[in-house]
Amino acid sequence: MNISVEMIKELRALTGAGVLDAKRALEDAGGDFDQAASVLREKGLARAAKRSERDASEGLIEVYSHLGNRVGVMVELNCETDFVAMNDQFQELAHDLALHVAAMAPRYLSREEVPQGDLDRQLEELRSQALREGKPENIVEKIVQGRLSKFYAENVILEQPFVKDDSVTVEDLIKNAISKLGENIILRRFVRYELGDSAE
Repeated sequence: MNISVEMIKELRALTGAGVLDAKRALEDAGGDFDQAASVLREKGLARAAKRSERDASEGLIEVYSHLGNRVGVMVELNCETDFVAMNDQFQELAHDLALHVAAMAPRYLSREEVPQGDLDRQLEELRSQALREGKPENIVEKIVQGRLSKFYAENVILEQPFVKDDSVTVEDLIKNAISKLGENIILRRFVRYELGDSAE
């Protein structure tokens, strides 16, 4: 199989891999572009996992106003160096995350940040709902756990499908950026205000 320069460029643009890595992946995959991309993504996510322990205290705060200034968002996105913080890809990620918060109104950053009281109320409501639907007692807990996963996907930003591409979660989006930029990236916090909304 002849590996063209265009194929290597396209694979690099898609995955953020180096020239030699892209060429090697295409050769190993026998020229199969999708297989090569899949292998490089897996390698990138493995590298991202290794980087997740590194300190990320640089970054930026992205401010976004949406819908005629009726919704405002602030997002703190951290990285390891100010060099990456000034990178266009990093800044675009911060903007996309702020846009996502404006559109999807997540309530929590991660599962661990869901207050125990909120979680208890949600579990009780899901349990009562399953029983009202006449579900047998022996499968109620499985149903509750399945519906709790849906609750997390709707309310926890890292688990929400990304607003501009619902085939990836926000967490996957961040991991892809880590593999491309070569630094640990952390969505530290966010806040969303909506005009007239008095919710805490």
